Amino acid sequence: MIAYIAKRLLAAIPVLFGLTIIVFAIMALIPGDPAQAILGNFATPENVEKLNRDLGLDKPLVQQYFIWLGNLFQGDLGRSYMQNRPVLDIVLERFNATLILAGTALVLCSVLGLIAGVISAVRQYGWVDKAITFIVLIGISIPSFWLGLLLILVFAVNLRWFPASGMYSIFGGGDLPDLLQHLFLPALTLAVVATGVIARLTRTAMLEVLRQDFIRTARAKGLSERTVIYKHAFKAALVTVIPVIGIQAGFVLGGAVYIETVFQWPGIGSMLVTAISTRDLILVQGGVLVVAAAYVLFNLAAEVVQTILDPRLR
Repeated sequence: MIAYIAKRLLAAIPVLFGLTIIVFAIMALIPGDPAQAILGNFATPENVEKLNRDLGLDKPLVQQYFIWLGNLFQGDLGRSYMQNRPVLDIVLERFNATLILAGTALVLCSVLGLIAGVISAVRQYGWVDKAITFIVLIGISIPSFWLGLLLILVFAVNLRWFPASGMYSIFGGGDLPDLLQHLFLPALTLAVVATGVIARLTRTAMLEVLRQDFIRTARAKGLSERTVIYKHAFKAALVTVIPVIGIQAGFVLGGAVYIETVFQWPGIGSMLVTAISTRDLILVQGGVLVVAAAYVLFNLAAEVVQTILDPRLR
């Protein structure tokens, strides 16, 4: 297993290297001059030229990339133009909040999706199966940002059960119950689409497993239906679903960008939106690279769990 993990980590290195090229190229294509955005009203041609020279933005793009890449190998993501702070410090501060949101959403969508998929498969063609399928299709079809605004309108504005924005209360709070109260609506919004995907694929995997010979053998031995479903069929179906959960982890992490904007969650997504609007490209590069690296690691973790559960892969 250690050799397998090491092999997968080595295979991820070219992917991460390719990500650095893509991220840098996309940032270079964004129109506008960072120096002019930083200087604002003081953006005279002389000041802009001097600031570009100080920031190294007057060098060719290829040279800028290799300078950035060399610093990256030393753990230096650069320094934010606007905040005048190390990018790594800013990203790690914001990434903690994003991990709380994305991790909670991933747990929600995994648990709810697996439960809904198993129940739907066991009650195939029944009214429970049809109701779950209907709810899942609606959840997949609704845009997450629109659902977030709808939940704010219903549960925050009208019912006043949950706060509409932020991570903690402005006055007081700051403890775990306060965090959970602020976390519920954005995590639920972020989890809805992934829950539908996991539920549908869990249902399909369960139906396929329930038709296998070993399930018939387990029933013929007189095992209870609960034991057959949850001890044998679900474990076999989980091998197929685990990689899907890994992929959804990446989508949940990426979806946190606009969900954080809707709910004013102080994570890396809202940081990226602000950095893009202020042309703080070095901060955008660092933030996107960290999110992309986390996505690769999530998929690696899913592959490792799948290998542990499936003896055929071992």
